[in-house]
Order: sequence, then C-alpha cells, then structure tokens
Amino acid sequence: MEKHIREHRSLLAVPEKRLLIAIAHRLPRWVNSDHLTLLALAAMALAGAGYALTGWDVRARWLVVAALAVNWFGDSLDGTVARVRQTERPRYGFYVDHVVDMFGTFFLLFGLGLSGYMSLSVAMALIVVYYALSIEVYLTTYTIGTFHLSFWKFSPTELRILLCIGNLVLLTGQTHGRVGDRVFLLFDVGGAIGVVGMVVMLLWAAYRHTVHLYNEERLD
Repeated sequence: MEKHIREHRSLLAVPEKRLLIAIAHRLPRWVNSDHLTLLALAAMALAGAGYALTGWDVRARWLVVAALAVNWFGDSLDGTVARVRQTERPRYGFYVDHVVDMFGTFFLLFGLGLSGYMSLSVAMALIVVYYALSIEVYLTTYTIGTFHLSFWKFSPTELRILLCIGNLVLLTGQTHGRVGDRVFLLFDVGGAIGVVGMVVMLLWAAYRHTVHLYNEERLD
C-alpha cells in the first residue's frame, strides 16, 4: 500500500495539481491534513442537508454549491499538504481518506434522494454502484499497485462541477427532462446515465485487471 502508483488522468488533473500545490505552500502551518479531511466530510454532509432542505426553501441549492466547493478544497488538498510538507502517513491517510469518502458520498446522494429532484431509488442505485466501483479500485490498488483517481477523464472534481451546473439549471426552474415521449426528473436522467456509465467502467476494469493478474500468475 505504501508503494502504490497514483494514476490521475482527468480533464482537469494538471491545472488542478498546480493549483493545489500552490495553495498547500500558502496554508498556515497549524492547518494539517486531518483538519482538511474533517472539513471535507462536514462539507459533504452539509451538501446533503442542503439538498434535503430544498423541499422547504429552494435557496438551499446555493448552500449545496458552496458546500461542494468547500468539499473540493478539503478533499483535494489533504493529501497534497501531506506530500508538500513530507508528513505522509500512507496507510493511515489512505484508509481515513476513503472511509470519509464513503460516508460523504452517502450523505450527498441520500440528501439528493430526499430533495425531490432525484428519486430515492435512483440515488440508492448510484450509491451501490459507486461503492462497487470503489471496491474494485481498492482491490486494484492492493493487488496491482495502481490507484486510479479517475476513470475515462472523470474524477470527483469533474463530478462536483457537473453537480454545480445541475444546480444552476435547477435555479432556472428546469426540474424535468424529456426522453422520447416521457418526462422524467432532470436529476433522474443524469443519475441513470451515471449508473450505466459506472457499471460499464466497473465491468471493463474488472475484466482488464482480471486478465492482467491471470497473465502475471499463470500456472502453465
């Protein structure tokens, strides 16, 4: 686990890395990686609460946008700070960061399922498929030594941006989309596309990594 390779090939990976390193060098010394990880978790819980609150006040959608920005700050910066300051704790950091991601994703999607902008069933499907894909990533990290931070040019950063764009669309009053002759919740359409996309990613990654490991440990 301490020697795994981090593979990050998302659309914004290069400029994001430069920005994060610049921020890490300017952070006060009393702010450490644990503080940033807790900030990321609290922000994701706040984003989920913001979605749930939109049933009472649509202005809560702005709370979601702000919370996602804070989540990006904490979640993306905690590891960068440790690397810049050479205070890395590989096993601790890997474990805590991804346990926090697990809870944060649940808070966000469950809140979205309670918002009325996405069906709870679609939100739960997203959670299950996200967890399944995460398990594949962690198994790949352990068995092959490569930790994939992105799939098909998409990482959590790009997904946060898509969510924020979706929120801005909701502010225009557009809450439904049409597929053929049927009308669906706009976020249900996006969620269904996300589920299908992650299932395809999962199946392709499972096939590719199974073949890789089989060829490395052939019995003949």
